[in-house]
Amino acid sequence: MFTGLIEEVGTVCEVHRGGSESFIRIAAEKVLEGTKTGDSIAVNGVCLTVTEHDGKIFRADVMNETLRRSALGTLKAGSRVDLERAMPAGGRFGGHIVSGHIDGTGVISAAEKDGIAVRYTISADSSLLRYIVEKGSVTIDGISLTVAAVSDSGFTVSVIPHTAENTILPLLGTGDRVNIETDIIAKYIEKLLRPSAQKSGGVTMEQLMRNGFI
Repeated sequence: MFTGLIEEVGTVCEVHRGGSESFIRIAAEKVLEGTKTGDSIAVNGVCLTVTEHDGKIFRADVMNETLRRSALGTLKAGSRVDLERAMPAGGRFGGHIVSGHIDGTGVISAAEKDGIAVRYTISADSSLLRYIVEKGSVTIDGISLTVAAVSDSGFTVSVIPHTAENTILPLLGTGDRVNIETDIIAKYIEKLLRPSAQKSGGVTMEQLMRNGFI
């Protein structure tokens, strides 16, 4: 599990795509401190397992499913990526619950200065937008952000200078694809409210209303 607070921006050294194996090699420093083979590191929000590292560069295998679901397939040598180690059991929860399992991708349709911040508008499919709500949380390329507004075709986030300085967002522009992970709590609630779940003891609308949630 991750929190969406980026620890470091790393640099892709190699991207290998093959029929029998695909992997990525990334140069980093901070996220490799105390990291051992088998540990998890989120790369642009995608949870990957470290298969080897020498303290300066780590390698992680990438499945076809990951390439289909995310924007990792667009990376190449020299690309900059957001990195975060898995949250330790005794760590502080500074962002929100991030699984590192990407739901899909979106496209940056606008980036506008708004006082000290920059507002990014991201176009996304309706299958993702159903889980994105105003003032809720969303993960963009591994970054925990608060949703400023939602429309029928996309959503907007506002990025403060500190976030911009410590992530890859300033390197992205209109037309670039980004990884999106929606709030996992919304997905669990939706499943529990399905008729099939209610028959086996799931949550009902009546229960929610009776307990003041609606």
